[in-house]
Amino acid sequence: MNVVLCGMMGVGKTSVGIKISELTGRRWFDTDVVITDRHGRISDLFEFYGEAHFRALETDIVRELSGKDNLVISTGGGLVLKPENSEMLKNGGKIFFLRARIDTLLSRVRADDSRPLLREKTKMSERLGELLRERGPVYEHVADYIIDTDGKTVEEVAREVVALAEQA
Repeated sequence: MNVVLCGMMGVGKTSVGIKISELTGRRWFDTDVVITDRHGRISDLFEFYGEAHFRALETDIVRELSGKDNLVISTGGGLVLKPENSEMLKNGGKIFFLRARIDTLLSRVRADDSRPLLREKTKMSERLGELLRERGPVYEHVADYIIDTDGKTVEEVAREVVALAEQA
């Protein structure tokens, strides 16, 4: 069974995924890192090829990783919005929605220029709020478990995920 982390950008999917890997000995993959390693910067992919191309690359990575077992998979923020992706991930694992309030997310992503969906800094809070309203219900729908991350350390969140995964 794979442990799959989903949620908004800035919620800590990468950091928590790495910590879960350290705690459990499972191999960790971040879908955005895999795409970047194979195809270049995500912001360049969005700019030159468009979001649809990027989403197709995500599906290819999900197909590859979901066919393996005992992994920790940190997903890109929009990956589980595509039903095909969430279905493949559910078939081989449990999906954990890492949830945080918008102020927590803003404090984490404000200085990050690499996020193509948040290019305009002046409207970042509006855009992030809009994405959260659109994506939140989908995350909740696909998740087997919801973990609130506000006020928790990476280790606390990771240990909570591991405890739930061991019960699954």
